[in-house]
Amino acid sequence: MGKTVAITGAASGIGQAATKRLLGEGWTVFGLDISAERLRAASNDPNFKPVVCDVADPNRVVAAFADIGFASATLDALICCAGILRIGPLDSMSVEDFDQVFAVNTRGTWLCAREALPLLRKAAKPDHPSRIVLLSSVAALRPKVQGGAYAASKAAVSQLCRVLAAEVAGSGVLVNALAPGTVDTPMIHAVSNPAQTGRYRPSGVSPVGRIATAEDVVDVIGFLLSDAARYVTGTTIPVDGGTQAAFVPPTGA
Repeated sequence: MGKTVAITGAASGIGQAATKRLLGEGWTVFGLDISAERLRAASNDPNFKPVVCDVADPNRVVAAFADIGFASATLDALICCAGILRIGPLDSMSVEDFDQVFAVNTRGTWLCAREALPLLRKAAKPDHPSRIVLLSSVAALRPKVQGGAYAASKAAVSQLCRVLAAEVAGSGVLVNALAPGTVDTPMIHAVSNPAQTGRYRPSGVSPVGRIATAEDVVDVIGFLLSDAARYVTGTTIPVDGGTQAAFVPPTGA
């Protein structure tokens, strides 16, 4: 019998790449995204089950996972990729922008994990634990000016990962987070024009000489879903080409 996963942010960026990879490996994927149009375009694979869901809306998250439970009864994995970035100095950021960042990145991640856990626990077996993979960020480890709200929301995700992992370990669910650096995704493209973003800059090219592709991150998601990671839980793994390891001055600096 094939495995089943729920992926948030499934119609864009890392979530879309994870959806494509796992469908190709025979998983049934419940893809959650706020955009019905993007979900329709994300995949025509019969094992792709689109679920329109705004993770910032608690009622919609509860309903979405109730629908998934009705359709599947169990989940082998949850991958939380939905996220937003709002930039600007903390001393002038609007309450609306600040709250939206936390509503999607932090509360939305927690809500999805909370609602998925009954289904994950049902699927868990002593030799085959269920998995939760959360998307933190290199910003949680090395924040940037004008990205304070985003960095704080992702640091919170890493802390939620640690505590949740300890709380649910006894029920056969492993919980880990990834901290990507700059990844070639639509969210990063939207904040890559210095004329529009003030002092904020993406981390950019890493010490290994390039920015990440979404597939680089999905490779590590694949590890966390594999038997090789059956004793790994409660950690945030940087996937950043060494970006947060040490500062590398620009050439000629």
